[in-house]
Amino acid sequence: MASLSVKPGQRFTLPDWKNNSLLISADAEQQRFNSHHIRQEGRVLRNDTGNQAKWDEHNSRTHLKDRITTVDKWREALAKCLKDLDLEIDALSKVKEAAENAIQAKNLCLDVAIECLTFRESRRDIDVVRDPVEEELHKEVKVIEKTKKELQQRVDDAFRQLCLLKEARQQLSCDHRHKVEALELDRQCMSFNPTSGNISFKVNPTRIPDGTTALSEWELNSRCNKERAEAEMRASVDLRGAITLTIAQTNNELDAQRIATEFALRKRMRDMEAALSELRWQEKNTLEEIAEMEEEIRQLEEDIKKRTLDLKVAHTRLETRTYRPHIELCRDQAQFGLTDEVQQLEGIIRALQQKRTESQDALDALYRQLHRIQTDIGYKTNSLQLDNKCMDTRRKLVVPVEKFDPEVDAVSRTRNLPRESQLEL
Repeated sequence: MASLSVKPGQRFTLPDWKNNSLLISADAEQQRFNSHHIRQEGRVLRNDTGNQAKWDEHNSRTHLKDRITTVDKWREALAKCLKDLDLEIDALSKVKEAAENAIQAKNLCLDVAIECLTFRESRRDIDVVRDPVEEELHKEVKVIEKTKKELQQRVDDAFRQLCLLKEARQQLSCDHRHKVEALELDRQCMSFNPTSGNISFKVNPTRIPDGTTALSEWELNSRCNKERAEAEMRASVDLRGAITLTIAQTNNELDAQRIATEFALRKRMRDMEAALSELRWQEKNTLEEIAEMEEEIRQLEEDIKKRTLDLKVAHTRLETRTYRPHIELCRDQAQFGLTDEVQQLEGIIRALQQKRTESQDALDALYRQLHRIQTDIGYKTNSLQLDNKCMDTRRKLVVPVEKFDPEVDAVSRTRNLPRESQLEL
C-alpha cells in the first residue's frame, strides 16, 4: 500500500504567512517612500547644483570677457604707443643723421679755411702781413670748431636718447607681447565647453603659480611702461627741436662768418689790385724815366767826347804855338784866348763828368727802385693769385643747399619746431 510523502521542515502557521505578506508589503511601501524622498532630494540637488554650475560658469565667462576686454584695451594702447615710439625713433634717427651730415659738411668748411690759410702762408716778404682776411679765416676756423663741437654734443645727446627710446620700446614690446599671449590663452579658455575634446583633470589646478602678481601691480606695470615711453618721446621731441635749432644756428653763424671772411678777402683783393695798379703805373713811369736818363747819360757822354775833342784841339793849338820861333813866341791875344778856352773846356768837362756820375747814380737808383717795384709786383701778384686760389677754393662752399624738413611728429606735438633749416653739403 502506497504511503504519502511529507516534506520535512518547519511548518508556518497561516497567521505567520499573513504577517509575512504584510511585512513585505510594509517594507516595500517604506522602501518606495524612502526612494521617492531620495529622488526628490536628488532632483532638488540636481536643480540647485545645475543652476549653481551654470551661474558659476556664466560668472567665469563674464569675468573672462571683462578680462579679455581690459587686456585688449591695454594691448591696443601699447600697440599705438609702440607705433608712435617707432615713428619717434625713426624721426630722431633722421635728425641725428642730419646733424652728422652737418658735422661732415663743417669738415669741408674747415678744410677750405685751413687750405686758404695754407695758401696765404706762401706770401713773400712784405706781403706776409696779418691782415683782416687772415683774422677772419682764423675766426672762421674757431667758429667751425665751435659749431662742430655743439653739433657733436647734440649727436651724442641724440644717441643717448635713442638708447633710452629703444630701451623703453623693448619693455613696451615685451609687455605688448605678453598681453597678446595672455589674450590668446583667455580666448582659448572662453572656447572651452563640456564637449571640448581637450579638457581633462589637472593636478592641483587651484594652486597659485610662482611669480603671480596682484591686479593693481599688473596695471601699474603697464601704466609705468606706457608713461615712460611717452616721457621719452616727449624728451625726444624736445631734443629734435633743439638739434634742428642748433643746425640752423650753426649754419647761420658759419654763413655769417663765411660772408665776413669772403667780404674781407674781396676787399683785400681790391686793395691788392689797386696796389698792383699803382705799382704798375710806377713801374711804367720808372721805365720811362730810366729810358730818358739813359738817353741823357748818352748825350752827356757825347758832349764829354765833343768837349774832349775840343780840348784836344785847344791843347794841340797851344802846343803847336810853343814852337813859334824867337820873338814870335809871345803871349798874344790868341794865347790868352786858347788858355781861357782850355780852362773853360776843362771846367766844362769836369762839370759834364760830374753830371754824368750823378746821372749814373740816379740811373742806378732808378734801376734799384724798378727792381724793388717789380719784386713787390711779384709779391703782390703772388698774393693776389693766392687770394684768387682761396676764392676758387671757397667756391666749394657756394653750392645749392639742401632743405632740411623735419618729419611730421609721431605723437601729438605741442611745440612749434622750425620747419626748415639749411644743411651745407
